Amino acid sequence: MEKNNITRIEKKLEERLLILETGRVAKKSGGAVLVQYEDTIVLVTVVISPTVQEDMGFAPLIVDYREKAYAVGKIPGGFFKREGRPSDEEILSCRLIDRSIRPFFPQGFRNEVQVIASVLSASESNQPAILSVIGASLALSVAGFPCVQTIGGVRVGRIKGQLVINPRDDQLKESELNLVVVGNKEGLIMVEGDADRVSEEVVLEALQVAHSFIKRIIEIEEEFISQAKKEKKEFPLYQIEEEIRRKVTDFAEDKIKAIGSDWTKDQKDSYFEKVKEEVLDKFLSDYPEKEKDFLDILGELKKKKIRELIIEEGKRWDLRGIDEVRPISCEVGILPRVHGSGLFTRGDTQSLVAATLGTASDEQIIDGLHKGEISKTFMFHYNFLPFSTGETRFLRGPGRREVGHGLLAERALLPVLPDEKSFPYTIRLVSDILESNGSSSMASVCGGSLSLMDAGVPVSDPIAGVGMGLIKEGDKVVILTDIQGLEDHFGDMDFKVAGTEGAITALQLDIKVSGVSLKIMEEALDKAKVARGLILKEMEKIIDKPRSELSDYAPRIVTLSIPLDKIGDIIGPGGKIIKGIIKETGAEIDIDDLEGKVTISSPDEDGVNRALMMIKDLIREPKVGEVYLGTVKRVTDFGAFVEIMPRKEGLVHISQLSDKFVKNVSDVVKVGDKISVKLIGIDEMGRLNLSKKGIQEGTS
Repeated sequence: MEKNNITRIEKKLEERLLILETGRVAKKSGGAVLVQYEDTIVLVTVVISPTVQEDMGFAPLIVDYREKAYAVGKIPGGFFKREGRPSDEEILSCRLIDRSIRPFFPQGFRNEVQVIASVLSASESNQPAILSVIGASLALSVAGFPCVQTIGGVRVGRIKGQLVINPRDDQLKESELNLVVVGNKEGLIMVEGDADRVSEEVVLEALQVAHSFIKRIIEIEEEFISQAKKEKKEFPLYQIEEEIRRKVTDFAEDKIKAIGSDWTKDQKDSYFEKVKEEVLDKFLSDYPEKEKDFLDILGELKKKKIRELIIEEGKRWDLRGIDEVRPISCEVGILPRVHGSGLFTRGDTQSLVAATLGTASDEQIIDGLHKGEISKTFMFHYNFLPFSTGETRFLRGPGRREVGHGLLAERALLPVLPDEKSFPYTIRLVSDILESNGSSSMASVCGGSLSLMDAGVPVSDPIAGVGMGLIKEGDKVVILTDIQGLEDHFGDMDFKVAGTEGAITALQLDIKVSGVSLKIMEEALDKAKVARGLILKEMEKIIDKPRSELSDYAPRIVTLSIPLDKIGDIIGPGGKIIKGIIKETGAEIDIDDLEGKVTISSPDEDGVNRALMMIKDLIREPKVGEVYLGTVKRVTDFGAFVEIMPRKEGLVHISQLSDKFVKNVSDVVKVGDKISVKLIGIDEMGRLNLSKKGIQEGTS
C-alpha cells in the first residue's frame, strides 16, 4: 500500500500480524522503517555519511539498539529517572544486528554508517531484537545502500520435543532451546543461542526450520522493497593506487610464495615480518603517507598464502592437521584466597577464571522490558587485557565484545549449574584473558568449568568449548577445528560451539561470505563434538568432578522454609528480634516474605548454625507431652510463668510445681531460674499449661 509516499504492507506470520512501513516517521534519516509484530514496534533508522573516511581500515559501521522504558509503560529507576548506558541485553542485541549486516559491507567502503534500532512498544509476546535485524536490512535498502542483501531473522525454541518459531516469553521459560538465526536465501549468516543440553541433530533440525521460515520473511521484505521503489546510491570505494599495488606485489609476492608449508609457525611469522620490513624500507620513503596501503597489500598476500596451504595441501600455518586441537594444559586451585580458580591454556590462548560464591544480597537486579525486576544468581564477566596480544591501551570499562563473550560463556555453563534450592549461592565467574590467539571465549568456558568444580559447585557435567573455522574457495570447502587468530581473521567463518561430551549448551556463528549451507553446519557440528570430547578428557585429568567441600574462605549458606505467619515472630517488633540474632551470631539473614524462605549466611559455619537454631526455636510449635528447659519470667501467688521457647510462656500452677505440697511459689522457684517443665495442655485460648511434677532437672 502506498499513500503520500508512505509504503506499508501487512502479512500474517505464524498467526501473528507483521507490519512493515516507511515514509511516515524519521524522514530526515537516510532510511527509516517501522517493524511491527503484534504490539511490539521497532523503529530502525540508517544514516550514511556522504564523506569518505579514507584513514579507516575497516567499514565504519555504528549500530545502536535502545529499549525505551515507556515501551512497556514503565518509568526508569535510579535517581535521574531516564534511560542511561545500555544494558547487557541491549549490547547483545546491538551485536546481533551488527554481526548480521557487517558481512555485506564491501572492501573499501569508507562512508560512515549508523544504524539505530529504537524499541517504541513492546509486549511480552515478541522479542524486539529479531524485528530490529529485519528492520536494519530494510532500512539499509531504503537508504540506498548499494550492497545489502535482504536478510531475515527468527528465534527458534523447542518445547516438549516440538520446535516453536518465535516463541513468546512465557514459552521461552519452558523451552530447552533458544536460538536466534539470521540468514539470506542461500544460507545462514549469524547464529546465537543456548540450549539445555540438546543434541547436534536437534540443533541442525532447528537451523533447517529457521532457514525455511527466513525465506518466507525475505519474500515479504522483497515485496516491501519493490513497493518502496528506492534506488540504490553510488558510494565510492577506497582503492589502493594501482601503481602502488603493482610495485609492492611485484616485490613481495614471490617472497611470500616462498614460505614453506613445513616451516614452523615461528619461522613463518619471523620471515613475514622480515618481508614487511623490506617492503617498508623500500617504498616508505617514496610514499610516506601510504604505509597502511603497504600493510593491506601484504595482508592480502598473506591471506592468499594461508588459504592456499589449507585448500591445496591441507596444512595450517602452525603445522596442525585440519581437525587437530592445539596443545592443552589445565590447572586448578592456583589462587589460594579465592573460592575457586582455573587456568586453561590452549596453544597461545590462555584464560584465568576465578569463581566467587556470594549470598542473595549479591544477586544482579535487571530492570528491562519486562514486568518488575529480574534477578540473576549467575554472572560471567570476560576481560580482554591488552598484554594478551602484546599491545598497549588504556584499561576502560568492558566493551561490547567483552560483554558479548561473557554472556556467551554464561549461557554455556548455566544449564549444568545446580538449582537455587540445592545450592543457594550467587555465583560470579571472571575470566581474565592472559594470552590470546583465537577462541578466547571458548577458553573462558573451559576455564569457567574448571573453576566451578574447584569451588565445589555441584555442576552436573563439565563443559568445554571450541571454535570452528571455514576456508571456502569455489567448490572447495575445508572446515577447521580450533581456529587460531589468523584463521579467524583470514577465514570465512567463526563458529563457536560449547557443551558436554554429548550435548550442546551454547553456540555462536559469524561468517564473512554470503551464507553457509546446512551441510557445512552439519559437518562443523560433528567435528566440534569430537573436539569437545578430546578437550574434556584433558580437563578431567586435572579435576573430574566438583570438590566435596567449599573453600574455607567461601560463605556458608543454609535456607529454611517457614510458614508465612511466622515471619513476624522472626522479625519482631521494629526488627528487634532479627537484629538481635544478627548481632549475636554475625550471620546475614534474608527473608522472602512471598515464599516464606529464610536464607542464613555467614563467613563461618558456627555462625550459620547458631542463627539457624535460634530461628528454629522462634518458629517451633510447642507439643503436648514434651519436656522443655525453660526460664522463670514471673512469680505470682498462684504459680510461675516459664518461657519454654522464645516469646512462648506457659503457667506452672502452684499445684504443679512439686510432687509435694507447696505453700509459697517463691519457696520452689525464683525469677531467672532454669527449670525443666512438661507441657500438659493447651487451652482453647492457646495458653500453655506446664507441670514440674515428676520431672528430673536437666531433662528437656
